[in-house]
Amino acid sequence: MNTQTTYLASKPHYEILDGLRGVAAVMVIIFHLFEAHAGGSHLTQIINHGYLAVDFFFMLSGFVIGYAYDDRWNRMTVGTFFKRRIIRLHPMVIMGSIVGAAFFYFQESSCFPPIENTSIGTMLLVMLLGCTLLPLPLKFDIRGWTEMHPLNGPAWSLYYEYIGNILYALFVRKFNKVALSVLVFVAGCFTVYRCLTAPAGDIVGGWALNWEQQYVGMVRLMYPFFGGLLLSRLGWLIRL
Repeated sequence: MNTQTTYLASKPHYEILDGLRGVAAVMVIIFHLFEAHAGGSHLTQIINHGYLAVDFFFMLSGFVIGYAYDDRWNRMTVGTFFKRRIIRLHPMVIMGSIVGAAFFYFQESSCFPPIENTSIGTMLLVMLLGCTLLPLPLKFDIRGWTEMHPLNGPAWSLYYEYIGNILYALFVRKFNKVALSVLVFVAGCFTVYRCLTAPAGDIVGGWALNWEQQYVGMVRLMYPFFGGLLLSRLGWLIRL
């Protein structure tokens, strides 16, 4: 066993984080199940803030990134970091795109009118592009929901996760606690402003390739992701 492997094994694994991640995943599933029966109304939807579990995922990711990598930069390059993150994250992206393609035509309904008019060739092209996680423009919207990843709708959150990882590796890892606290405070202000100015008083969005949705996506990423990183650096331990 080499030194790097020994070092990896020496860090304790927080099983509670796995449990919280599982609870958040269930919340997202329940949210979308009830969403389909609420007719778009937040007033009648049960667990109408379940979408915030995605933002909690971002916070967990920021915490884990800081915990796992903050003290390794003296023996790790940016390229090594990106390689590790791609190995960690991208298999899910590719698998999701392939599964989405396999079941694409089974979704044909009044909810997704464009499906019946989408050729197999177009669908396969979208699948291949989806495997890269690059955001797709509106002309590739083959489900009719303006998604930038139409075969793998939830991939939008991984898209922002990649952005968070890139910002961390290139810039934010060099921030001290004070600078990071300022960044988190400013990002929090943007979050509050979005909630106060959004038509429904929420921060739903981030899955489409337009200025409004990209703005919402970045607002949803910046505060929880780097807030989680700040928590990992502060090292506060709360016993329950």
